[in-house]
Amino acid sequence: MNNQIKYISDNPIAYPPFAELSQLDTLHLSGQHGRLGTNLPQNFLQGLTNLSVLNIRSSEFNSLHPLFFNYTRNLKVLYLSANYFTDIPDNLFSPIQKLKSLYISQTHLRSLDFLLHANLTELEFLQVRKNAFSVIREPVMQSLSALVYLDMLGNSFTCNCDNTWFLQWVKNNKQTQVYDAYNFECNYPPNLIGRKLLEIDVRSCTVDMEFICYISTACTVIMTIAVSFTHHFLQWHLVYAYYLMLAFLYNSKHKNKRAHQYDAFVSYNANDEGWVLGELLPKLEVKQGWTLCLHHRDFQPGRPIIENITDAIYGSRKTICVVSRDYLQSEWCSREIQVASFRLFDEQKDVLILVFLEDIPMQQLSPYYRMRRLLKRQTYLSWSRADAHPDLFWEKLQQALDTQEHPMGEHLRLTVV
Repeated sequence: MNNQIKYISDNPIAYPPFAELSQLDTLHLSGQHGRLGTNLPQNFLQGLTNLSVLNIRSSEFNSLHPLFFNYTRNLKVLYLSANYFTDIPDNLFSPIQKLKSLYISQTHLRSLDFLLHANLTELEFLQVRKNAFSVIREPVMQSLSALVYLDMLGNSFTCNCDNTWFLQWVKNNKQTQVYDAYNFECNYPPNLIGRKLLEIDVRSCTVDMEFICYISTACTVIMTIAVSFTHHFLQWHLVYAYYLMLAFLYNSKHKNKRAHQYDAFVSYNANDEGWVLGELLPKLEVKQGWTLCLHHRDFQPGRPIIENITDAIYGSRKTICVVSRDYLQSEWCSREIQVASFRLFDEQKDVLILVFLEDIPMQQLSPYYRMRRLLKRQTYLSWSRADAHPDLFWEKLQQALDTQEHPMGEHLRLTVV
């Protein structure tokens, strides 16, 4: 003790002073009056394989080589206080994992993060008084799983959300005694200087997970109910709104460019193709000379179906919807009538003709609210009621096609009874 060790470099030396003292248990080198900035060679402790207590406090050392403790793997107690260790290498303490007590006060330490890599799982006593760190991070304390006593009096603590975890840990942990914790004082921010650290209210910094879980669960339940309600009661309204928007965009884009290529676009279900090809097509195209647009014949291959549908409806003077139960259940037929009905109400002209192949009670049309509204105000024909007067049916259909696109409300009532 109280000598003048003056090693300038931490490079290995040829003759380590303790090479022959393998049975030495305790070594005190405190109070060395070397000049400021003195280092110790990295193999200074070579040979001390059974050393359990090492005291090099108050010796004006400013650093230790990362391999300094490689020769003292049985070290239990280490005094490093009152030196100038501003920073400590991350792996400095890795070789001495049996360490029980560490004294490292008054060394100008700015952080305790070096303990994260030390793997000091047996450390029970830690004294880090009067250093320069202000925030204690959770991983540092969690890495010291055996810690029983912690002394960090005289440090300058930050009293904000950065130390929220440390405040709660000091108050709630049952294993580690934090010496004189109720006298820890704030050093930042300026308006809290001098206040007691443990008196700071940090509730605004913590996240109430129970409340968040409650809100999340409540929102999930509400959304599930809303989606279920919407799917059950408003499904067709949403489908209609979607295709209404598509038709609106198409109409805005092509309003001044389109010309009527066909007299009528025929919207029908594939199961009703026999009637369309066997009855409708011969009567209207072959005998009466109307030009019809049929999806299986006139749609352009390779284009998106919805574009073909929209072009066909707006490229025809009128749209004939061949309605049956199969038609009502068809997704693509539903899209076609949505676009056609949008054109009907957008242009305010009689451009839609409904042909019912079979009698469908009004209550069965309840899911198809748009169809029910059209039936109340729009031209429609019933093939199922035309058995006795088929010629009248075709005459009425020809009248519907022949009439000009007059304003809605002035259309002919063409139901065949």
